[in-house]
Amino acid sequence: MSLTLAQAATIVDASLAKGHELKLNPLTVVVLDAGGHLIAAKREDGASLLRPEIATGKAFGCLAMGFGGREMARRAQAMGPFMNALSDLTGGKAVPVQGGVLIRDAAGALLGAVGISGDLSAKDEEAALAGIAAAGLVADTGDAA
Repeated sequence: MSLTLAQAATIVDASLAKGHELKLNPLTVVVLDAGGHLIAAKREDGASLLRPEIATGKAFGCLAMGFGGREMARRAQAMGPFMNALSDLTGGKAVPVQGGVLIRDAAGALLGAVGISGDLSAKDEEAALAGIAAAGLVADTGDAA
């Protein structure tokens, strides 16, 4: 199974709705398929300049390493030189912080990732979790279930 445009659009719209509910700063939401290709993205009015690149980097980094943003953040703290090398290897495309979440189906198969940027990383992640749930899919934050 692959992530559909309809599912990606639901993730984006539900994530933005959660951001509004939580009164977050303007968000940018990016959904990538399992191969790292863009499926859907929206940048809210007032979102700052690099938000699309940061959101993409959060999702891309998760796909590149195979785990969610929480684990990426932990490894960035513990393994700075490795994360610097990862950044170099990806041309700066991997952003190792919360707000990047892997998207899985009910059987655990990887479908893609969502990245959100605009507020504190933990709040970005909260919006991502709502979006993934709204699409009927499973979020993988990098923490054990």
